[in-house]
Amino acid sequence: MKNLAISVGVGVLVWFLPSPAGVSAQAWHLLAIFLSTIVGIITTPLPLGAVAMLGLATTMLTKTLTFPQAFSAFASEIPWLIAIAFWLSGGFIKSGLGKRVAYNIVSLFGKTTLGLTYSLVFAEALLAPAIPSVAARSGGIFFPLAKALCLACGSDPAKGTEKKMGAYVMKTCFQTSCISSAMFITAMAANPLAVDLARSTLGSTISWGAWALAGLVPGLICLVSVPLILYVIYPPEMKDTPDAPKKAQEELKALGPLSTDEKLTAGALAITVGLWIFGGSIGVNAVAAALVGLAIMLITNVTTWKECLSNNQAWDTLTWFAALIAMATFLNKFGFIQWFSTQVVNLVSSFGLAWQPAFAVIVLLYFYSHYLFASGAAHIGAMYTAFLSVAIACGTPGMLAAIALGQLSNVMGCLSTYGIGSAPPYFGAGYVPQSKWYQLGFILSIFYIAVWLIAGGAWWKVIGLW
Repeated sequence: MKNLAISVGVGVLVWFLPSPAGVSAQAWHLLAIFLSTIVGIITTPLPLGAVAMLGLATTMLTKTLTFPQAFSAFASEIPWLIAIAFWLSGGFIKSGLGKRVAYNIVSLFGKTTLGLTYSLVFAEALLAPAIPSVAARSGGIFFPLAKALCLACGSDPAKGTEKKMGAYVMKTCFQTSCISSAMFITAMAANPLAVDLARSTLGSTISWGAWALAGLVPGLICLVSVPLILYVIYPPEMKDTPDAPKKAQEELKALGPLSTDEKLTAGALAITVGLWIFGGSIGVNAVAAALVGLAIMLITNVTTWKECLSNNQAWDTLTWFAALIAMATFLNKFGFIQWFSTQVVNLVSSFGLAWQPAFAVIVLLYFYSHYLFASGAAHIGAMYTAFLSVAIACGTPGMLAAIALGQLSNVMGCLSTYGIGSAPPYFGAGYVPQSKWYQLGFILSIFYIAVWLIAGGAWWKVIGLW
């Protein structure tokens, strides 16, 4: 009730403050409800979907939005793509294909702690384009694998041996899951939301290939560097892991030959990913592509509709994503985003900076405000459009700004124990103390921003984004 009172209190306070010059009363009241909903999503007095429903109810009771306006985003493709992504990942995990791929890679490259960690990092990155949920991919597939391997090598928090190798492995796998999520539109459930918001701002769509190409260089630099950086500043006590390949081979032997469900899942995901990449040229959008893969899994009973219905996270996410999209959309239509962008533009412009340093300032403000959010999706829904508009107004090329902010919306999950879906399982395993988690996250965040703006900026010049 305390958290609910805080959420409501924020909304009431903003509601009764006088609206600034240039902002209509309707826009200001919607902002109050929107901020109240965001605070509720951060503090979670109720499940996120329930918080969103309270927000939508308030918009209608106060006549700030009509019913068609409040529920307009439920007809949008983005929330449904996210829900289907959860259902697809459920089939992928249930079939056992994810574990098989991971164990094969570990069996080949896991003889040392560093080699084992790299095998986990690149196995996760390899699967990233095919599983549009970092929580399902990293938390559902690779976290159990990483923990099992750490325990097999004698690294167990319950025995006080977490630093033997587990602390290093867990922290590294978590950090790189933020990077792999940034590299592909289909690697994190909220990335399509950023694409949708960018389309409404720019009037053009970020393609799957353009996003992946832009993230290739900064992403690979980080995937290669982060295990080495943590190996120096947070090293494992045990450098060699001769048992890891054997453990993986034992698990593969236990799995047996490729099952029919695994073959069907592989085929379904291959078709879906192929359509995600090439479907635009034949008029197949991302949702239709995802539905093709889901239909194959449903028809072949790899997954069932009952299992889809019981996936509470999918339905909860569908609900609150749609609510946030609706409110954010009408904040833009009512003119608030334009007003806010003008204020920030005036502030940044007063510094007299060229667009490059101005964009760096915008990135820093956007990135570190993520400490206030328990979800990358919530952050994107609340702030992406405004900061993209500010960046463009300061002279930043639109496509560059849209892709950079979209990718960094994943990377900034590195900061906290709650900022992205892969954080809770890795932190909850008990290998890394909370203070060390935040310390290392902040240190690496500086490295990430430098790589994305410097190495990424140079790469984006080569590929013509500016």
